[in-house]
Amino acid sequence: MPTLLRWGNRLSRLLLLSYFALPTSHVLGQTTPAPTGATQETFDTGTKPAYLAGEVTFPSGAWLLTDAVTGTSEADHKNGAQAIRLQQAGRLTMQFFLSNGAATVTVQHALYGTDASSSWELWAQPQTACNCDKWTKVGGTVFTTTSTLQAAAFTVNIPGAVKFEIRKTSGGAARLNIDDFAVTPFGVTAPSEDNSHLALGNPSGATADPSYPNNYLLDKPQYAVSYSRDRGTPNWVSWHLDASDRGSVGRQDNFRNDTSLPDGWYQVQSSSYTGSGFDRGHNCPSADRTSTRENNSATFLMTNMIPQAPNNNQKTWANLENYTRTFLPDNEVYVIMGSYGVGGTGSNGGVTNTVDQGRVTVPNRVWKVIVILPVGDNDVARITAATRIIAIDTPNTNSISEQWGDYRTSVDAIEAATGLDLLSALPLEVQAVVEAKVDNGPTN
Repeated sequence: MPTLLRWGNRLSRLLLLSYFALPTSHVLGQTTPAPTGATQETFDTGTKPAYLAGEVTFPSGAWLLTDAVTGTSEADHKNGAQAIRLQQAGRLTMQFFLSNGAATVTVQHALYGTDASSSWELWAQPQTACNCDKWTKVGGTVFTTTSTLQAAAFTVNIPGAVKFEIRKTSGGAARLNIDDFAVTPFGVTAPSEDNSHLALGNPSGATADPSYPNNYLLDKPQYAVSYSRDRGTPNWVSWHLDASDRGSVGRQDNFRNDTSLPDGWYQVQSSSYTGSGFDRGHNCPSADRTSTRENNSATFLMTNMIPQAPNNNQKTWANLENYTRTFLPDNEVYVIMGSYGVGGTGSNGGVTNTVDQGRVTVPNRVWKVIVILPVGDNDVARITAATRIIAIDTPNTNSISEQWGDYRTSVDAIEAATGLDLLSALPLEVQAVVEAKVDNGPTN
């Protein structure tokens, strides 16, 4: 069984794969017909207020909740009316088998209230002739570190009837919310990730596991980040942009520390760059997220910032950002921005390696890759050798040219400089062509 655990953006909680039939299953010593219906369980009906082990019947069938309740309070982070809340070594167990097997499983998860971080695992039990109670772990351990619902996606690839169990492994008093358990049947292509921030790939294989502090995934509704705790900056930020992201909301200017980082990590402050000669340079720009105050405000988290030379930020970079938005509304755009190296030159002159008493690294280079597509569906499949892809790599200096076109390069060159695997979701034959090209299109 493949044990790949990947992270992606949220699947729509209303996704129903109605062809998924559920067979008769053996439940607590009795033969019980498992219901047919949705392959995504939202846990919005059924009630269990006490942590004592017991079954609850949801639309998908009966589930055994051990050290778990159906949570409806404001502190329960949920899509809809309620979510499952696990405590201690809580478990959430299907009491029925899914006849069409499973290709992938996606689960929404978040901290309960302001509780500390938790970890949990997905386990699978294929149906066998002996009805043996034998479970197999799927993928890696998942670490839940934020009170915002995130999607954990597992590659399963079990062809026969199967059931699943979620096991909270961190123990202790910290509680965990689980919601929207979605299964794609074996042999069925997973739902499209069109418009997701990681639709074109996860360039560094970032994961929301605190044991990888310098490649830590922050998968936010507005953008996805590979964050480096030791550098105090993103390695890269990836986002999708279309006309729906643009509105009339003004710039919030509420620069602030990101409290969603794991416990014990230093949080870069809004004042951390003060007096350094460097701007708080956005990766995902404020002007790319003007549809709501919440979306614009999210761009001012310091996990979305780098110390950027003022002329680089306010002139060269601003010109490229403005140009990118001219492709809307007829096109949609995927953008990946990052930085690398040590030492930049800001308005104070000279080379500065760090700011904030050494806690934030000043990058030497700042890069961006932009993929432009006409508005449509199946985005990855529509990227061809003819697709316009702009890649630039600029010095983080104040003496930079205002003309971003002067710094065009290839995706291959950025990969060679950073060690990242950009556009990895594209077929290899497409990558080979588009990543080698240097854009020569218009710049305004």
